[in-house]
Amino acid sequence: MRSELSPTEIAKYRQDGFLVIEDFLSPAELDTWRSALAQAVAKRNGNKMPDRKEVYGKGDDSDKSYFDNVFDQLINLWQDNPKIRELMLDERLGRLAAQLAGVDGIRIWHDQALIKKPWANPTSWHLDTPYWSFSDRRALSIWVALDDATYENGCLFFIPGSCHRTGFDNPGIGKNMGAIFATYPEFSSVKAVAAPMKAGSCSFHNGLTIHGANANMTPGYRRAMTCAYMPDGNRFNGIQNILSEEEAARLKPGDPLDNDALNPLIYSRKKIHS
Repeated sequence: MRSELSPTEIAKYRQDGFLVIEDFLSPAELDTWRSALAQAVAKRNGNKMPDRKEVYGKGDDSDKSYFDNVFDQLINLWQDNPKIRELMLDERLGRLAAQLAGVDGIRIWHDQALIKKPWANPTSWHLDTPYWSFSDRRALSIWVALDDATYENGCLFFIPGSCHRTGFDNPGIGKNMGAIFATYPEFSSVKAVAAPMKAGSCSFHNGLTIHGANANMTPGYRRAMTCAYMPDGNRFNGIQNILSEEEAARLKPGDPLDNDALNPLIYSRKKIHS
């Protein structure tokens, strides 16, 4: 696994709000990630979360068939699969995320397997952080390609620099590919940057970077394993998101999100230097 970043790469991420890293995993590591994901998906039997099927609201029933064919989304696989847990809790991932975000500590918010099936619908332009239970402009995600992500099968696209001017308003993910530009019209004429990746490559992106993905125009799958990272020290903003009803009821806005059983601290510069 690539475990070091150059100053140029860090500067590029902070300017553009995303960074693509080619050949992030070795061929052997890629096989390990693929095998772990296959096992975890089979165990879940279609459930999005360890404790429930649905997480995000996807609109009314008339939209259900459309969104069901955007991608299969399985969340917090680290919680119920030992192999995924070993991969996601790797301190090296946390260190990379912390370097890019410019923070001392990184917690897992949630992981996600995002699997575009053959002929899947596009993923409309959206932001990530406004969905989450904390509000931090530095939050970010890793997106690891487990199949080649191409123009034809649904590679990511980013609006460069958008994270510097977007906010926590959440227009959501709808059928209308460009709905987000009603909220952020200043980016409607900005040229997007495509991020095709070979299997084993990855990208990091800021949670306030506008991004989306193509439809899958092929008979094959486009599998990705992702993880959203929360800078340590964040507090509950009142949004349930992935939290269970019991956990959300226990919290009040302003409470720290520091439960290591739910959001493990996978990297801390302070611990290393203490």
